[in-house]
Amino acid sequence: MDASTTAPAWASVWERQLIDYLNQHTEHEGQLLHEYVAAARETDSKALAYLLDILVEDELRHHAWFRQLARTVEAGSNLNFADPPVPHFDLDRADSAALLEVTKRLIANERNDLKELRRLRKELRSVEDTTLWALLVDIMIRDTEKHLAILRFAQGHRRKRVH
Repeated sequence: MDASTTAPAWASVWERQLIDYLNQHTEHEGQLLHEYVAAARETDSKALAYLLDILVEDELRHHAWFRQLARTVEAGSNLNFADPPVPHFDLDRADSAALLEVTKRLIANERNDLKELRRLRKELRSVEDTTLWALLVDIMIRDTEKHLAILRFAQGHRRKRVH
């Protein structure tokens, strides 16, 4: 994939260790990704190939995030703060009222989705051992819970007005 990020000589010990860890993990993610792709290609089972493709999508995203994290730490150690791959923690710049309004609305939508997904999951109990459907709904439930966690994080870190 990409060349590893290298910690500059002036980086702190912590930054060097973190960049090394992120690079090692990125390399491991890359190996795991290749294993998933190979396993999906080699199987005669369309269901297994389908499931492995889901994992490949996740591993690709994880691989990208680790590369972005390493590049961001490296940019910070170079004092190159202009536009790192992982943005600065600047939620305080968002209009607090607007952020609160949009996150409340999106959280309500996600909660409704979660309720519907759980209802659907119950409906699929009779086929959970004979189809992939229930598993896909389980994954969507987890994704929706992740979406809620992200929105709650943004909501909880909005600018607190101090007067």
